[in-house]
Amino acid sequence: MRTAVPLQAPAADEGWAAPAWVPTRALGRTVLLTGLLLVLGVALGRVDLVLLAAPFAIGAAIGLRRMPRSAPELTVDAAEEHIVEGGSVGAGLTVANPDVISYDLVVVRTRTSPWLELRDADRPFAITVATDGWTAVELPGQATRWGRHDVGPAAARVAACGGLLACRPVVTPARQVRVYPETEPFAATEAMPAAAGLVGNHRSRRPGEGGELAGVRPFAPGDRLRRIDWRVSLRTRDLHVASTLSDRDAEVLLLLDVLGEAGASGGVKGRASVLDTTVRAAAAIAEHYLQRGDRVSLMEYGSSARRLRAATGRRQYLTVLEWLLDVRADTGDQGPHEHVFGAHHVSSDALVMVLTPLVDPRSADMLAGLSQSGRFTVAVDTLPAGVTPPNRSPWTPIATKLWRMERENVLGRLREHGVPVVTWAGAGSLDLVLRDVSRLASAPRGR
Repeated sequence: MRTAVPLQAPAADEGWAAPAWVPTRALGRTVLLTGLLLVLGVALGRVDLVLLAAPFAIGAAIGLRRMPRSAPELTVDAAEEHIVEGGSVGAGLTVANPDVISYDLVVVRTRTSPWLELRDADRPFAITVATDGWTAVELPGQATRWGRHDVGPAAARVAACGGLLACRPVVTPARQVRVYPETEPFAATEAMPAAAGLVGNHRSRRPGEGGELAGVRPFAPGDRLRRIDWRVSLRTRDLHVASTLSDRDAEVLLLLDVLGEAGASGGVKGRASVLDTTVRAAAAIAEHYLQRGDRVSLMEYGSSARRLRAATGRRQYLTVLEWLLDVRADTGDQGPHEHVFGAHHVSSDALVMVLTPLVDPRSADMLAGLSQSGRFTVAVDTLPAGVTPPNRSPWTPIATKLWRMERENVLGRLREHGVPVVTWAGAGSLDLVLRDVSRLASAPRGR
């Protein structure tokens, strides 16, 4: 049964043989023994040998009097509801018998993703299926890591007619289970550095119609009469109006650095790798700003350069979660196309949060380029604490220490270029940095 279950789901063009009923070794031994006894009985003239072969021949004839005509039906069931890391997964296998002959024995086996801890999924199951009926095997378990995980492919082998006939392994493709990342608590109370839309809770730095008072200024042509501040106007004997800040939404661009992976993922209960921290932090930040009516977009810094357009609302949050399920480390030789990540592809008013482990020199160059182009950039360090190289040697501790020293120098140079770097630590970890960026954005700029 282990060889009957392929590592991958069978494709349509792989030429898999259609399920068919074939004789088993038991039927072969029966025919061989019956024929041998009959030949010896006739050749030696012994009636006892013929009588001895009669039970075998009669038993085989009775067993094969009603042969199955159709193959069994195997189905892989998997829950399709919203599953989060650490949540329960409902999976199972169903074997149906569309024939009028009952199955004597059905052996079922399936493969599963290592991140789906299904009960007894690593062993075969022996069941029986009645005529025109079905039998289900439940595989409850737990999802331990985000991503798209497979339950299956699965295979079933059936024996009928007293074990004289067996069906070739019936293979069914895998069912995919979507496990969404666990949203770490995150809350940013500071205002956004800039905004460009027309909705949202974060006010803009630009004057306009809104409810946030910005000050009092002299009356100018085009000002509405209801904006006149009569107290200041009577005191100064000149018309003055109340100036407000426009209510606009902010755009947040989450740039995910996928140039490399570091650390071993232990699932939701173990240690987090770079991709684990990146995906979970991106989900938390996106949820925070989308709940406040702001626009959120995502982009990968890698050879694929995947991008999700900016939008707002509940639908965008679900789209973000689906988009994050396909995040993979860029292991190819082709580097990121720098023109795709140029400043002209990023809105001038967007807050760019770069989730990066800063293990690739190109990541630091990208951050410096965004800062020099005038974008409001915040670097979120996603490197796990205490990460070490997988291949250890006598020189590994010294090499690791030198690499960390060089990385600290890179962080210092980024701060000199005006790029704040903060380690992701959940709730409130970005408040101080966002406050400084907001103050910098509101400061007057020279021409």
